[in-house]
Amino acid sequence: MKASRIATVGAVAASAVVVLSSPCFAHVSVQPEGAAAKGGYAVVDFKVPNERDNASTTKLEINFPADHPLASVMPEPVQGWDVKVTKSKLDKPIDSHGQQITEAVSKVTWTADGKGIEPGFFQKFPVSVGALPEDTDELVFKAIQTYSDDEVVRWIEVPQEGQEEPENPAPVLALSEAEEDGHSHGSSEAEKSSEEATDDASAAAANTASDTAEPADGTDTTARVLAVVGIVVGAAGVAYGVLAGRRRSNA
Repeated sequence: MKASRIATVGAVAASAVVVLSSPCFAHVSVQPEGAAAKGGYAVVDFKVPNERDNASTTKLEINFPADHPLASVMPEPVQGWDVKVTKSKLDKPIDSHGQQITEAVSKVTWTADGKGIEPGFFQKFPVSVGALPEDTDELVFKAIQTYSDDEVVRWIEVPQEGQEEPENPAPVLALSEAEEDGHSHGSSEAEKSSEEATDDASAAAANTASDTAEPADGTDTTARVLAVVGIVVGAAGVAYGVLAGRRRSNA
């Protein structure tokens, strides 16, 4: 009886933990691919899980922070989804690479052209963003998730430090410090392409050197074998001479 009661209590406690913790991993979130450094560019993924058992997620709307507008926002195509980028005029222009920017992306909307995100699955929506602000440690993106049964979930509550996580928290992107040389941890597409080209060139050079070195290694090995054989033959000759001299002396 005691064992049965303990098992029952344990099952109930485990269920309570699952129920209470489910909002922590079921909400829309944002994470960088690598690092999102202040002043630099980064690719961030908006991760959208489907938390319903009888409906699919068919639409996602991500609202970009108006207090820290981003001059460059480029979503990556996602198969099965149509994407729309909405721009708005800024109350105050911002400087970007010596140019005055008077408008910025305020919203990106993905709409499924098929089944969407079905129950038990999640989807990532990558976006290239920059330049990231240098005067804040995080960016808040408010998200709106729509299901196939027309249910709308608004992930718009801003988490507050020192308080419990709200029921519908907004995705928050943490920003890292730039490197000491002034460059960000992240890199632009041009920088990535340049690095990849350099790596490819180095790899090609290494392969060419390896191919050229093979005949030289073979010749060197042959020479070493012949030298060893010569030494062995010479030693055998000397030994034979010594033995022959001893036989003559004895005779």
